[in-house]
Amino acid sequence: MTADAESGAVRELLVVLAVAGAGLVLATAAAFSPWHPTRNARPPAGLVGLHNPNGADAQLTGAVIGVNDRSAG
Repeated sequence: MTADAESGAVRELLVVLAVAGAGLVLATAAAFSPWHPTRNARPPAGLVGLHNPNGADAQLTGAVIGVNDRSAG
């Protein structure tokens, strides 16, 4: 009866380790597989440039730089 309990525990432990190993393999494949599109698909998206309408970029940029300079020191 003790041998039956030990073999069941070992079997359960092996199943848990097998499922954990399979999950680790799938997570590694998802993390390191290429995510970018293939040559036949669209090109990957680039960085987005933020621009204010009516040429207000210079005023906003100067105001933000001034705030950053005052807050830095």
